[in-house]
Amino acid sequence: MIHSMTAFERREAPGDWGGRTGRLTWELRSVNHRYLEVHPRLPEELRAIEPGVRERARQRLGRGKLECTLRFTLEEGGQTGLSVDWQRVEELAQITAEIGARFGDAARPASTAEILRFPGVLGEAAVDLGPVRDAALALFDDALEGLRDTRQREGEQLAAHLRARAEEARDIVGQLGEQRTTINERIRQRLTARLDELAEPADPGRLEQELAYIAQRQDIDEELERLGTHLQEVLRLLEATEPVGRRLDFLMQELNREANTVASKSGHVATSNAALDLKVLIEQMREQVQNVE
Repeated sequence: MIHSMTAFERREAPGDWGGRTGRLTWELRSVNHRYLEVHPRLPEELRAIEPGVRERARQRLGRGKLECTLRFTLEEGGQTGLSVDWQRVEELAQITAEIGARFGDAARPASTAEILRFPGVLGEAAVDLGPVRDAALALFDDALEGLRDTRQREGEQLAAHLRARAEEARDIVGQLGEQRTTINERIRQRLTARLDELAEPADPGRLEQELAYIAQRQDIDEELERLGTHLQEVLRLLEATEPVGRRLDFLMQELNREANTVASKSGHVATSNAALDLKVLIEQMREQVQNVE
């Protein structure tokens, strides 16, 4: 079963870390790319999880450009989570005592409120980022599975599109094979009619030689055989479980080459029209294959 490389997934979850409530939000966006390319966009305080993000993406995805954006916010309200820098308080107390000793009654002792207002004394308690990192990676796993499910659903639609056109192309190749005898006979009749218009009768040996040359120049049996083989391989790959995007892309190139050869060798309007229809179908498949993982 093939997978698309285009998908979007969003996951968010609340959490409580050290008495502070907050929210983690992942947004994953993938588009087609020749290889797997992961672009994490993480808050500075959670930059340490980047290797884990890349490894998880490599384990679950084969190809595509993946943008991973993480947002981490702490909500206001609830437990304040204030902390006091006691070392700084002790330093301020010592300085206050020294000022009192030097200036005596002229120096007014600092109040508790004044000490707490001093920069760096009172602040919000730091959040333990270990549990936050674990929660972010667990949420990323969940988002990645959702992304894979979306890529699989879109892949099923791609497979249906490709299968329908591959089968239609195979039918055209089969019809061309069945028409070859009739087309060769029509070429013979047309050449014979032109020779009959000449003033002098044509040499029968030369006629057969010319017919053999035309038949060889316009022979497309090998091209039709290769087209049929390639199309059968396309249909087989659409049922495969492993990533097949690159192999399908290669087959599209080969199909297009053979179809161009059939068109260039065409000596009959029916063959030309069929070759044109074949090239249109191959181009439609090629455009869709660019998005297959």
